[in-house]
Amino acid sequence: MLYAVLFEDAADAPADLRRQYMAAHLDFLTTHSDQILAAGPLSEGEAPAGGLWLVEADKPTAVEALIHADPFWPTGLRASVRVLAWTRVFADGQRLIDPQPLDAQPPTP
Repeated sequence: MLYAVLFEDAADAPADLRRQYMAAHLDFLTTHSDQILAAGPLSEGEAPAGGLWLVEADKPTAVEALIHADPFWPTGLRASVRVLAWTRVFADGQRLIDPQPLDAQPPTP
């Protein structure tokens, strides 16, 4: 199953905190590249706002274990995190679901 992980940075985190732990964070992402399919920072205008991961895992608890193992986690950089199940319906220019309109499909029980 795919998950989108949305991190919000702490507004009061020291400005150099991300830079201080970036090498360890990137090493962590590389080590877990079989699960963390994509990762990168988010910003609002010029200001850092957090980060986004796309993760493949069997269950949300596996995603949470990755989050807590990330070197950024214990530093206080992150104010919050959301783990959301994600269904990919379009990728690489291709539809990945039946093109039948969603309202024509039977409701999910």
